[in-house]
Order: sequence, then C-alpha cells, then structure tokens
Amino acid sequence: MYGVKHAYRLTGRAAFGMLLSGLALAVLVGVFEYRQWPGIAWLDRFFLDSFVTFTASEQPARSTVVVDIDELSLSAVGQWPWPRYRMGALLQAIAAAKPASIGIDVLFSEPDRASLINVRQAFKRDFGVDLAFTGVPAGLQDNDGYFGHVMAQTDAVGAKYFYFDHSTPSETSPVPTLQVGGRTDLLSLAEATGVLINTQKIVSQTRSSGFINNRIDDDGRLRYLPLLIRHNGVVHAHLALVTTMKALNITSASVEWDRSGPYIQAGSHRIPIDENGYAVLRFNGKPGLYPSVSAMSILNGSFSEADIRGKIVFIGSSAAGLSDLHNTVFDSRFPGLKIQAVTAENIVTDQLVRVPDWAGVAILIECMVSGALMALLYIKVGGASRMLFGSIAVGAIPLLISASLFGSEAMFFSPGAPLIVTAVLFAAFSVTRFAIGQRQATVWAKRLENARQVTMESMAAVAETRDPETGAHIKRTQYYVKTIAEQLQRMGQYRDILTREYIDLLFISAPLHDIGKVGVPDEILLKPGKLTDEEFVLMKRHAEYGKSILVNSSRLIEGDDFLIIAGEIAATHHEKWDGTGYPLGLKGQDIPLSGRIMAVADIYDALISRRCYKEPFPHQTATAMMRKLDGRTFDPVVLEAFFHAEHTVLEIAAKYAD
Repeated sequence: MYGVKHAYRLTGRAAFGMLLSGLALAVLVGVFEYRQWPGIAWLDRFFLDSFVTFTASEQPARSTVVVDIDELSLSAVGQWPWPRYRMGALLQAIAAAKPASIGIDVLFSEPDRASLINVRQAFKRDFGVDLAFTGVPAGLQDNDGYFGHVMAQTDAVGAKYFYFDHSTPSETSPVPTLQVGGRTDLLSLAEATGVLINTQKIVSQTRSSGFINNRIDDDGRLRYLPLLIRHNGVVHAHLALVTTMKALNITSASVEWDRSGPYIQAGSHRIPIDENGYAVLRFNGKPGLYPSVSAMSILNGSFSEADIRGKIVFIGSSAAGLSDLHNTVFDSRFPGLKIQAVTAENIVTDQLVRVPDWAGVAILIECMVSGALMALLYIKVGGASRMLFGSIAVGAIPLLISASLFGSEAMFFSPGAPLIVTAVLFAAFSVTRFAIGQRQATVWAKRLENARQVTMESMAAVAETRDPETGAHIKRTQYYVKTIAEQLQRMGQYRDILTREYIDLLFISAPLHDIGKVGVPDEILLKPGKLTDEEFVLMKRHAEYGKSILVNSSRLIEGDDFLIIAGEIAATHHEKWDGTGYPLGLKGQDIPLSGRIMAVADIYDALISRRCYKEPFPHQTATAMMRKLDGRTFDPVVLEAFFHAEHTVLEIAAKYAD
C-alpha cells in the first residue's frame, strides 16, 4: 500500500529510441557484412580460422600420400628441372606400387633441353654439326615424348594453369576429361582467358588433366580453393578433384543446388562450393599429418609399397626454391603439394566446409535479434555488472550457434557481425545511460534541494509546538536510519530497494517521522503520566496526521519521491512485524522497509533517552529489551543490521547526546 521501489528507469521515448538505434545498427552492419566491408571480413576470417583450428582432427590423412621432390631429392639426384626421363622413371616406380590414382602437381611447359633430339637440333643450329647417336632407342631420344608415353601408360593426371590477364590460342586448351554438367549456368565461375599447359608431346598422350590455380585472400592466407573454372565456355576441374574422381572411378559430375546453395554431386559424394566454384578447405592439422614419401626413396627403391598402394598420390615439390609454399591457419609455409592432399582428403571424407547461401540472411537476422536484445537489456536491466554479463550472454548466442553448426554440420556462417552489433551497442548504450544518469542526478539534486526546504519549513512548524522530544532525538534517529540502511545494503538485503538514492532519501525523510504530533492536543502530548485508553487512541492518530500533512505538502514541489517515503515513515513506523501495531495493523513485508527501519531507530532512541514519563535506560538494557521484541515488533533482518552496526550507533548517540 505504501511501498515504493526506487530503480533506474528510462523514459518511454528514450527506451523506444534505444530499440530503434539497436535495429538500425543491426541493419547497417548486416549490409556491411553482405558487401564484405574489410573490418567485418577480417573478423569473419578470424572465426573461420578459429573453427578450423579447434575442430581439426589432428589425425594423419588416410586416403592420400604425396611424393615429394624435396631438398634431399634435389641434392642427391640433381637440381631442378629434372630430365623428363627421370620424371618418367619416378612415375613408373610409383605406378608399380598400384596407387588408386596419380596427380602431377608440376607443369612441363617448355621442351626438355636434355633430350638428345633437342641437343642434336641445338648443335646443328649453332655449330652446323649434325650429331649422331648410336645404340639409343628412338623412344629415348625425345624425353618429352617418352614422358608423355609414361603418362599414358600410368594414366596419370597432368597439370595446367589458367590465366586471367592475357589470352592464349583456343586450340591449346585441352578438353576436360571430368565432365561437369548440371546447373553450371547458375554459377558465376571465373572466366579464364588463357591457359598454360604441358608441351604438346606430353599433352597429346595425357588422358586427364586438372588446373592447379589457387586463391589467396587479401591477408595472404589460403583458405579457399577453386574447384571449377570456365575457359572458352567449357567448365574445367581442379587437379585434386580430377585425381580424386579417377581414384573413385567417377568420370562425370553434376552441379546441383539445395536449400544451402550449390554443390558438386560426384557419385555418392556431395562437394559443397559457393556460386563462384570455390570450396572452403578444412585441415587435419599441420603439414606433417599428410603422409609424404621422398622422391629419392622412390627412385632408389627404398620405400614401402604399402605406403602408396590404394592411395591417391600427388607428385610435386616442397623445396623452398620452387616457391610453392602457402600461408595457412596451421603453417605459414604449407607446401602447395600437400594442399592437393588436403583437398582430396576433404572430398573423400566429405569434410569440406559449406558456406550456405542463406548465411547473409541468417547473419542479418542474428544482427537484428542481437540489436533488439541489447536494447531490451539496457531498457530493463539496471546495474553495470548485470548489463555487462547480459551483453556477454547476448554475444555468446550467435557464437555458440555458429560453433555448433560448424562442428556438427561442417557449415560456416560467421558470428562476427552480430558480435560487432553487441559490442558497439554495449559501448553506445553505456555512454547513453551514463549521460541519462548524470542528467537524472542533476534532477535529483534539484528535487532534494527542494525537499530540504520543505523539511526545514516542516521542522519549523514542529518547533513551534510543545513537543517533549528534543531536536537531538531527530538528529540521532536520522543517522540511525542511514546507518541501518547502509548495513542492510552491505549484507546484500533488499538490493532492489536500497539504492544509493533511496538511502539518501531515507536520511532526508527521517526527521519528519513524528511531524503528525502537531495535530495532537497539548494535554495529551505533554502529559507526564500514563495515557488513558481514550487518550492513547488520540495519540496514535499522529501517524495519520503525519501522512496527511506530507501528502498535502507534496503539491509544493516537482517530484514526490521524497514526500512519499516521508509519508511511509510517518504512517508506518509504529506498525509491528507481528501485525499488532498501528494505525493499520500491517504485518511482515506488508510494512514498507522505510517504516521497519524507522521503528528500530525510534524505539532504540526512545529507550536510551529521558522522557517526561521515564528515565533513560543504559544501552545494554535497551538492546536487551529490543532483542526480546525480535520477530514481534521488529523485522529480524533489520534488527540484525542494527546490531551489526552497533558500534556506529553508539558513536551517533554520543555525538548527538541531549
């Protein structure tokens, strides 16, 4: 009935403005996400890298192996480029171990100068000498032709590289052996204008080929790989894709679409790509997890055929001098040769990451939900710590959703944009609430000043009566009330009521607790003996008089919180916890906290003070009497706070003694 709760409240206009601001920022960030604004793109890459790192299996690849023309091989066998007959010998030795398929991550775009036929032509051109070689089979006089023969014999997949900055004759483009059909017309594939291929003598005998282009992001890191590129109207596939399909005996694939976007259907394997034909790589871990056999071991026969049998094999080089090293999330010098193995392993195990077409819409929705939740949080929740933890919870929602989908479905859409919304609104709303709080503090200061003026006028009116109580009693009870309230706050009691502002109002309001005595006749108020029952009934009416006086006074000032609390105190400080008090017989929590605190302060001071009808009791006697009233007259929690602050109470009693 008399209760009042003092908490932080925004005006309806300010709350609506916060909600609109949150939604507006969400839409703006969603647009930035769609347009891949650099700041958001960086955050998206950060989360993709983090998810790839945290979900990495850290298990060795099982389906692939690379034959590495490494530094040791180059040092032992000879510097690059090797003669094609040596490459042919390497290829034949690998094929003899019966791999599932072989892909060669090396381009032989220039004729082999070590070929006897090329040496003979060079001598004839430069010196006019026609060399003759005896005892050499015709097939071994042309290294390129020989290597092409081995390529055909082993059915190895050759390499090609597409250009996008200059053109080459259309007849140089080989026909793709992996036929990719379906809805390729809906893809926005990169259109190559030129192609770099092996020498004609190699190409003419090569049955399959795949391109070796890759994609490096703006930050220099490799995350995506193009699986499809269009050249002269024909769709070509990546070397890793062609080599893997050959291992699976798949000769054609189809581009299809589902609710999440495009994918390549190859046999039973569904390979997710984006509309540009790119796949998101997922690494097992560091390069060492992708098995490698040195080319030198193959050539000298010191390898185990079991390491190659039934595997998808890629031949290439990790030598630093050949510059085929890439910056990835696991290693800044990840060999390009092993990127082929990563891609093939992803395809075989169906572990390529999917970025769904609806990711942009989902992110926009998450941004708007985050914006709305942040606005509601700051409208409804008070306290800096609660707002901070609430903001963390709001930010955690999109993060947990994204992490869960990545881990369970290998699906990625970034939580970066919603987190930006949350962080920006946290900062903006915090500043806004601080500004509003400062403004409200100014308003409160003005109200308190007006209230003090009313207090002085009211006290002046009381001073003109013949009240037997002293001004010191008023001062003491005022400080007792403040001390008890602060102790309750330290004890964590009534947190929703005992704000700093509320305690200040209690302090100002306490002196008016008995202002209603101005309406009690002098013969009752000043009577030295015990009051009769009829007189006590009239005396008890001072609580009602006090409330009436303060309600009427509230019309004099703007804002009535001060007078509401003062009215509560005046009307209820004679109520008792067990319901036997007056004027309304309120019980327990129905009695306003202000009245319960004042009851303890008023009765204690009455016990230790001289009155016309009694002598003062010592402190120990007074407190012993109060303990007997615990749970009857007094709220047990409030009385406990009084005794916790007993030392301060004694200091106040001594400082403002009569």
